[in-house]
Formats: sequence, C-alpha cells, structure tokens
Amino acid sequence: MTTFYMSLWLFFCYAFLGWLGETALAAVRQRRYVDRSLLFGPLCVAYGVAGPLIGAALRDLAGSWFFLFLGSAIYASVIEWLAGHWLFKLTGTRWWDYSGRRWNLDGYVCAASAALWGVLGVVVVKWGNGLLLALAGLIPPLVLHILLWCLLAVFALDCLATALTLAGTVHRLPQVEEIGSRIEALTVRLGLWVLRRTEGRIRKTYPQADFEKKRERSAVFAAGCGFYKLFWLFFIGAFLGDIVESLFVRATAGVWQSRSSLVWGDFSLVWGFAMALASLLLHRYRERSDSFLFWAGTLLGGAYEYLCSVFTELVFGVVFWDYSHIPFNLAGRVNLLYCFFWGIAAVAWIRVVYPRLSGLIERIPRKWGRPLTWALTVFLAADMVVSAAALGRMEQRGQGVPPQNVVEEYLDEHYGDERLNEIYPAAVKTE
Repeated sequence: MTTFYMSLWLFFCYAFLGWLGETALAAVRQRRYVDRSLLFGPLCVAYGVAGPLIGAALRDLAGSWFFLFLGSAIYASVIEWLAGHWLFKLTGTRWWDYSGRRWNLDGYVCAASAALWGVLGVVVVKWGNGLLLALAGLIPPLVLHILLWCLLAVFALDCLATALTLAGTVHRLPQVEEIGSRIEALTVRLGLWVLRRTEGRIRKTYPQADFEKKRERSAVFAAGCGFYKLFWLFFIGAFLGDIVESLFVRATAGVWQSRSSLVWGDFSLVWGFAMALASLLLHRYRERSDSFLFWAGTLLGGAYEYLCSVFTELVFGVVFWDYSHIPFNLAGRVNLLYCFFWGIAAVAWIRVVYPRLSGLIERIPRKWGRPLTWALTVFLAADMVVSAAALGRMEQRGQGVPPQNVVEEYLDEHYGDERLNEIYPAAVKTE
C-alpha cells in the first residue's frame, strides 16, 4: 500500500478500536450501552489520529522502551487535552472528567491516563501497526481501495451532519409544511431526520449538551485566543523565527544562510507553528509558576521538534537538521540542550512576549484585520503548496524521473536543485 492508503487504513482501524474500547468501558461502569462517539458511526476520531501519528512519529524509538513510552504519553495526552477542550467548546459539557484524580490538568488529562496512553503507544509501535497492516495485506488491493474510499465518503458525511447538529442547524431549518416543492420538502425532511437522530444520540449520553449556543460578537479584532489571534501569532512567529535563526547562524558559523521553510518569503514554519501552538496550549496557564511553564515547554517543544523532523523526512525525504553530533540527542532529531531552550522560550513567550504581541494584534482595526488575515491565509497556503511540490519534484529528480507535465516542467525551470539548495542549504536528502 502507499502511505496514503496505509494511513487511512490505520485511522479507521484505530478509530473503531478506540470506540469499541470506550463504549465497552462505559457499559461496564454504567451497566448500560453508552455510545461514546461524537459521530453517528462507531468511530472515536482521537484514537484514529493518535494511533497512526504515534506509529509514524516514534517508529525510530522502537528499540527504546522508555522514550517510546514517554513520547506516546506526550503525543496522546496533547490530543486528549485538545479534544476535551474542543468538545466542551462545541457542546458546553465535559465528555470525560479526571478532576478527582491526582496530577490532572483541567480534568482532561492526568498522570494515570498519560501512563495508559504510553502503554498503548508501545503496543501500537511494537505490534499493533504490523498486525493491522498484515491484516490489510490479506485484502485484494482493489477491494481495499474501494472500501477505504467508501468509508472516507461516509465519514465525511458523518462529520458534516455532526457539525451541522452542533451548530444548531436543526433548530433553524424551515418547517416542511412551509416548503412548496416536493423535492425540497423531501430534502429538508431527510436532513431533519439525520440531524435529530444525531442530536438525540448525543443528548442521550450527555443531557447537558447545548446545541443552541449564542456567540457574542466582540468589537475587538482577534479577541481571546481564536483563529485570528493564532494566525497572526503564527505569521509573526514564522517571520521572526527565520530572522532569529539567520542571525544565529551568522553569529556561530560566520555565514548568511537562508532558514526559510517556503520558497516565497522568509518564513520558518517550525517557528510559526511553535508560537501558535505554545499560545494555544499554554496561555491559559499564564498564572502558573515559571517551573510549570518551563517543564511544559521542554516536553512539548521537544516532542514538537521531533515530530517536525519525522514529518519532513517521511513526506519530502529531506532532513533539515541533525543533532547526532550533540550529546544526549534522540535519533538526531532533538537533544536535551535544545529541549531546555524550548522550556526557556516558553517562559519568555508566555510571561513577556505573548501579552504584548496579543495586545498589538487586537489593536488592528476590525474592518482591515479580517480581510487581510484571509488574504495572507490564501498566500501562505499557496506558498506551502508550491514549496511542497518543489521539494517533491526535487526528490523525483534525484531518482532520475523526468517531468511528466507542464507543472513539473515549471518546477524544474524555476525551482531546480541549485535554487532549492539556496533556499534550503541545511537540507540533507535521505533514502
């Protein structure tokens, strides 16, 4: 199978197994059937994301039980934390609560659940992925591909129906009696049936769920820590990160060197996403101690840098940094010293930089802020697509594959190896 089909297969397998485990555990505790899925189908998306992510990101650590356990606990706990807060924001109710357990964080993660995630991650990397992929190998490729595309289509429709339900759409649709056309009436009737079934299923498990939430419109641009604030933190962080890295290389190596992640402009995606994620995950803990922020930044920053290294190698066949020569490194992707730098950066960011930068962003006039944000979003999305295509084409050229169409000819002409070596001087091709 290709990487796409492997990932899709593992996503559905782990999502179903997660739903099965959660539903069985809830049935034992409550002595009745409880559907633990947000979706209509038997899937828990958090497990579907965590399983393939841990399997791909930590496969290099299969020989180290401790770091495999620790990495699995960190990645899965972050996913669980995000899912818990996201579900609360959507439905106004907690879908699980660890507040009564020791060493919990917001009641969404705790030491016990993190330890369980660590054990499950070891199982996934050591045996789970191999077993599931072997099972997929028993299915004829054509049948498997058709099955996965069908599951993907049903999953997309399920997500759409659930999103509309959570948005309270069922309470805003017109009554069937008010519609003259039979076809339109049938469509609305079918839509109402799906949305009411979805809402009823969720309410049965979580009676306090709110599907008619009213959002207050703020007069301040990018108030709180929503999409607009996070985008500008990402944009500013990506630009400043590139500048800081360039100055650091100049000071340590004596040369000016591009540290950009993109072919258009000076933007370091690693720094941009790091600043946005640090704000999303840590801004609510700004009243906690410096030691808490330091260790949170150390663990999360190290896990984030490791994941970025794995992602670029798997997707583009390129390694942008290698710490194998630095003591206490992990597979050359992260090292202890730089993890401590992430911890220090987290404290400085939350204590000093974020409050001031957040205030400056909120001063942007609302009438200019939103259209400018979307214009920059489109630009950066196009920049990422072209950069990814250029890197992918560079890998093909390295394998002696000639251009197959006009797009690849354009990439060869404008983003040949010489040009990309100028943009990515530290990149090293891998097998």
